[in-house]
Amino acid sequence: MASYLKCENDRDLFWGYRENYHRTSSKIQKLYYSLKYKRLINKYNASIPLETKMPGRIALPHGLNGILISQGTQIGYNCTIFHQVTIGSNMLDDTKKKGAPIIGNNVYVGAGAKIIGGIKVGDNVRIGANCVVVEDVPDNCTVVMHKPRLIVHKTEKNNDFTVYSKT
Repeated sequence: MASYLKCENDRDLFWGYRENYHRTSSKIQKLYYSLKYKRLINKYNASIPLETKMPGRIALPHGLNGILISQGTQIGYNCTIFHQVTIGSNMLDDTKKKGAPIIGNNVYVGAGAKIIGGIKVGDNVRIGANCVVVEDVPDNCTVVMHKPRLIVHKTEKNNDFTVYSKT
């Protein structure tokens, strides 16, 4: 089966497989592009379901490395997502924000950020590196974490690593 893709890098392959999967009506071609797509995202330890709604190409400055996006998530136009970002659903029955996130247009998500639950992130939002977002964010806002808190100890701490063992 001939591929219609002429790509110079894996990022182009990622978008090509997604677009060809959604463009074709042939079940065989859908299976082919689905398998190629899954193989590629596994290579980068990523999880971005083909069903994720992205009307345009999102910018991935550091590639697909560690990006996890839940099925049901919607991502708007002109978004930038850095490495190690999780955009995940929360399906626990007793949660306040059940569901998957809806990300607006022109949103910047810094490295390591986590966006969890059925929340809405507005347009033109910046989410700083390593932020954990579990509440709605209105348009034109920046989300940052608090300054780290230092705890001073009077005695030296043992930080030796021990491998877990069942015995």
